[in-house]
Amino acid sequence: MLRASAIGEQAGVPSSTLVCEGFLGLAAASSIGLGMPNLPIALVPGHTGVQSNDVLRRNILGVTLERVVENLVRAPAEPLIDDEPGARDVVCRGSFEEVNEYFEAHDLSDGLPIVPPTSSKVEAFLRCTDRDPDEMLGILLPDNRAATVWSVAVNGVMAGCRPEYMPVLIALIEAMADPYYGVEHSGNTPGGETLIILNGPIIKELGFNYTQGVMRDGFRANTSVGRFWRLYLRNVAGFLPHKNDKATFGNTWRVVVAENEDVLASIGWEPNSAEFGFPAGSNAVAIARYTGGNHISSVSGSTPEQLMPYIDDAMVRQYSWQLMFTVGQGMGTLRPLVLLSPIIAETIASWGWSKRDLKQHLYDHARISAEQFSRILRDWTMKPTWDLRQEHMLGRIPKAFHESDDPNRLVPLVWEPDDYMIAVTGDLMRNSIYIFAHNGVLGYPTGKEIRLPPNWRALLEQARRKT
Repeated sequence: MLRASAIGEQAGVPSSTLVCEGFLGLAAASSIGLGMPNLPIALVPGHTGVQSNDVLRRNILGVTLERVVENLVRAPAEPLIDDEPGARDVVCRGSFEEVNEYFEAHDLSDGLPIVPPTSSKVEAFLRCTDRDPDEMLGILLPDNRAATVWSVAVNGVMAGCRPEYMPVLIALIEAMADPYYGVEHSGNTPGGETLIILNGPIIKELGFNYTQGVMRDGFRANTSVGRFWRLYLRNVAGFLPHKNDKATFGNTWRVVVAENEDVLASIGWEPNSAEFGFPAGSNAVAIARYTGGNHISSVSGSTPEQLMPYIDDAMVRQYSWQLMFTVGQGMGTLRPLVLLSPIIAETIASWGWSKRDLKQHLYDHARISAEQFSRILRDWTMKPTWDLRQEHMLGRIPKAFHESDDPNRLVPLVWEPDDYMIAVTGDLMRNSIYIFAHNGVLGYPTGKEIRLPPNWRALLEQARRKT
């Protein structure tokens, strides 16, 4: 609502945004990002979700109403916005410890020591791309700050990346800046965290782990690039805890997941990057935001029919309130992700199953009753859109959600089979899967090609000599 308020105020229309007590800090920070730190807000004491009607009425009439009236009849004060340092300004000089103290004190680090981004280190990163340092990759909400190739290099240095990771980092920020992804939702209440999936020859060229322990830190490429993502969200997009980042519990950054393209080629399955239109063999990154996940061990069986019940059941158990991205707030934007260990994928593929066959099976079998689906939306998430019959009759959702009026009929979690995403990675000889609960439209899957400079081979050889 603050964005709507800003538009109204700029057009000369008085406004007043109602803000619950726990979101006052977020409102103040977001207003600065919108360039109007004086946006009129009216406090709603406590949280409306846990108040009785009597308490809510008393709070609105006794506190909120007076402030709303004042906001509508009295012009806000002139805004005062502090200037930021220039892109190439030296903001701190000193020892490693002094630089880190400065960065932490000014909300520029994630609480861990950062590599001081000296000019020479930043220039080393810039030599690994043919992009202009001042090229703007997009404008990032909530702070409305320009994402540039230069700032990518700065945060890459800070995260502990190697210079040759630069093409990957640029592609990631191009994805972050894509409106399709929705970076503005990165600080929302569920605290979802972005997972990066990597495809292409660059996995081996840069030494990304794609086998055992693929989501474990300890591999520089996977770890530092994952950390880079979260640093860039803080330092450029502007998501800071207790300010624009309002995650109730939150997650920390995730290391990069690289697919095992050797296994994919051997079983004839397309890589995850194909979801975004990139052919096999392309270097590409994909991002999506997930609220959590669950590891399923000992997925046993020698046929798809024996293996799939484990996967179907795990998928259903992972989802509850996120169904509002199927019907309601997101309307068909739920994109569940399954990580298959190679031996599971190989066993399924050995029976002639394609990725599409696996997705179709999930669509047909990972289902819950219509009554439970509606109850989750109506009672658990208190969403106004939950009547599957009505939504189908209005043409808003597919027929699969209302094939009869039987409350015990089974309905899918997603609109169509291709809404499921499948990636093959992890320990070569462990029969496990991992299910990620997607955050729907609040972090929609987005892919970008990794563009390599013409002298890429020479740069790699030079980097290897330095290692």
